[in-house]
Order: sequence, then structure tokens, then C-alpha cells
Amino acid sequence: MKIEQIYTGCLAQGAYYIESNGEVAIIDPLREVQPYIDKANQNHSKIKYIFETHFHADFVSGHVTLAEKTGAPIVFGPQANPSFKAHIATDEEVFHLGKITITVLHTPGHTMESACYLLKDEEGKDYALFSGDTLFLGDVGRPDLAQKAAHMTKEQLAGILFDSLRNKVMTLPDEVIVYPAHGAGSACGKNLSKETIGTIGEQKKVNYALRAEMTRDEFINGVTDGLLPPPAYFPMNVRLNKEGYENVDDIIKEAIAYDPKTFEHLANETDALILDVRHQDDFAKGHIPKSIFIGIEGNFAPWVGALIIDSKQPLLLVTPSGREEETIVRLARVGYDNTLGYLKGGFEAWKSTGLEYDRVNSVSAEELEEKLLEKVPVFDVRKPGEYDAEHIVDVPSTPLDFLNEHLSEFPKKEPFYVHCAGGYRSVIATSILKARGYHNVVNVLGGFDAIKKTGIKTTNYVCPSTLK
Repeated sequence: MKIEQIYTGCLAQGAYYIESNGEVAIIDPLREVQPYIDKANQNHSKIKYIFETHFHADFVSGHVTLAEKTGAPIVFGPQANPSFKAHIATDEEVFHLGKITITVLHTPGHTMESACYLLKDEEGKDYALFSGDTLFLGDVGRPDLAQKAAHMTKEQLAGILFDSLRNKVMTLPDEVIVYPAHGAGSACGKNLSKETIGTIGEQKKVNYALRAEMTRDEFINGVTDGLLPPPAYFPMNVRLNKEGYENVDDIIKEAIAYDPKTFEHLANETDALILDVRHQDDFAKGHIPKSIFIGIEGNFAPWVGALIIDSKQPLLLVTPSGREEETIVRLARVGYDNTLGYLKGGFEAWKSTGLEYDRVNSVSAEELEEKLLEKVPVFDVRKPGEYDAEHIVDVPSTPLDFLNEHLSEFPKKEPFYVHCAGGYRSVIATSILKARGYHNVVNVLGGFDAIKKTGIKTTNYVCPSTLK
């Protein structure tokens, strides 16, 4: 028996390759499926099943393409209703894979079709649980994403999740290995662990939602409290996962390499958004006017989904050399399929052609400390939890996720300063603001990590209920 977790850091997502006696099961595959096929071929094995834990919201799964290429059936849990051919399993249905078995455990709550897959080894012993978004390490799946489809409130779904965990998951032996669908950084939960593999026993000890004496009401309050609005692209990804999508190989073939003059003409004559995915330092030194920066080295796909509202938005790419195809694939992972093409030769070709370009104005944290004596406006684009933990005194929270809601707060003429934790998100914010005409924005190099090393006064948020 072989189990391999194939973890994608950008999405904080775990897909799984399971093999026994020449037969393979894939759980929650990414959209680009050739690596799974190649792995099975190298091992002289055949992909027999494609298991989906639920209709994912944060990425487009590869189940449809993988089924087309291999002939393996797609398996969903009870209550799933896809538009394509799939096997809708019954609760506790058993699938044989070589010398092992995989049992479907229907665990609704995160979504109504959510299922975990219990792997039993060659001796029939409970060995591993592929828990999808039902159980994470340190957390459980948020119950607010499927409200509309389920015609329920998040509180009702949380109550169902409480029952699923108590009746199907917490009854398993402590030594059962837990393989979740996501880790830290995913928007599918609130406070996921950085670890990606654990055990049932460990989770009973450390996961707040699995506390043995917890009441139903305590659980419902705990999992629904403090939920941020889900990213805007989530419903679109659910739809693609339920209805199907274009093969990512075809999307790559459709993207064209454009010389700088043609690239400029196309950008001017269409509604295409120029997306620059180079490192933030390279973007700051020079970029095409009105282009948006979201660096491929950061949490690229989730930020694309959060900030480019329309998934059908035509895109023109500026990438590091040799990473054009990778960028297209990573966009497709979250359903952004309308890539028209990319700048041939990258930004250096644009500069060498003599075309106009722009720069990002930046200051160091030490320079910001001097500017603060002049009462300059500063904006913190980190997440609310980061802001609450510690922030510059009198600086407002304007999270990058919701930057559009704060546009009226930014000065039109006087210089203002933007920072995040380390510099990646503040350059994203700066690029968006510059594209909107705020050329008076100044980026703080090194972000809050650098700010803490200066004498700039900081504070933390104190909940009003704790004040006397």
C-alpha cells in the first residue's frame, strides 16, 4: 500500500494518490491531471477511482478531465448532484482497491454532500481518514459556504456538522491518520494548522471543535463566530466543479505570445486586464502603466480569486521568463480561463522597445518613522486578525481582501502610505490603487516586520467586552 499527499502550497490544498496491488485511487485532484496519470504509469498501475470529498469552492478540481483521460469513475458522497456522469455513493459503501478498501462516510455540514473516505489496510484495520473539508487539523470546515444551496442557515449546517463529527469521525480509533483537504492559509476554515498530517487522537486533544464535553450550542457558536466573508470566486468554482469545465491543456494552447507593440495594442483595444506576476521588487522597479501585480511566488491563485471579481475577465500576462505556462495553469486552478496571451520576452522586452512604464514609490520603515512625525496617513492592508494582534497606533485597518470598500478613505492628492506584513500584499494594494488613479500612494518596504524594528509606536486591539 502506498499513500502520497500531493500538497500545493499556493492553494493550501492536499490531493492524494493511493495505490495497492496495481490499482490507484486519486482523491481531490488538481485541475492539471497529467502528473497523476504519469505517476500511475511509472508504477505500472491503473487509476481505478477518482474520489471527491465535496464540491470544492476554493479551487477547480481535476475530476472531470481525469475521468475523460482514464475512464475511471468519479465518486461523490450522498446528495451530490453533478451535471456529468458520476457514481453517487451511499453512506458506508465500500470500494475495493487492490488489497485495501475505502469506505464512504457521509459527513454533511460543511456542505450537504461532504464525505470522508476511510481507508482500511490489508488486515481490514482502520488506517487513514481522508477528511476533506469536514475535519482539518486544528479546525473544521466553515458551515456558511453552502447555505444558499442547502436552503439552511449557517447555524443549521453547523448543527449537522456537529452530528457528523460526533457520530462518524470521533468514534474512529485514536491512531487513525487524518489526511485533510487543506492546511493553514485556506479560506475554507478559520484557523487551520500548518501541519498537513495528524491523527484522530491528536485532534481530540488540540482541536477546539472536537472537545469531548462540548455542547451542540457551544459548537455552533464556536464554528460560526468570527467568519470573514468568503472570497467572491467561491460560488463560481462550485459551479464549475458541479457542471464541468474546459480541459486546461486547451486553455494553454489558446494563449498567444505577443510582441510588445501588439501586446500594447491589444490591451488598449480590449477590456483585458494586464496581470503582472513577477516578484514585487521587480514590479516596483518598473511595470506597464495600469497593470495589476499579484506575484506568483505568494498566495497567487487565492489573491487572484479575491481581487479579480469577474472570472471571465480577459487577461494579458507579464511573467518571469519561462513561467508563462505555469501562470496560465495556476489561474485555471481557480477558474480564470480567459487568458488571451502573454508578453513575449517579458517586461525587459517592453522596456527595450521604448514603451512607457511606471514605478512604485517606496520608503523604508525608518523613513516612515520620520514621516509619522508629520501625521501622514498610513493604511494597514493585512488581515483583521493580524491587525488586531498588533498595529501602528491610530492607523486604520483596510484589508486587501476588501480594498474596494475602502477607496473613499484614501487621500486624492496628498501622499499616503500602505503596508502589509512583509511587502507582498502592500505592492498588490499599491498596484490596484495606482490603476485607479491614486498615484500618490507610497509602499512601505518590508511591511510590519520592518516597522516593529523601529521606534514606531504600536498597539493591539482590546475587545470592548474586556474593558471595565
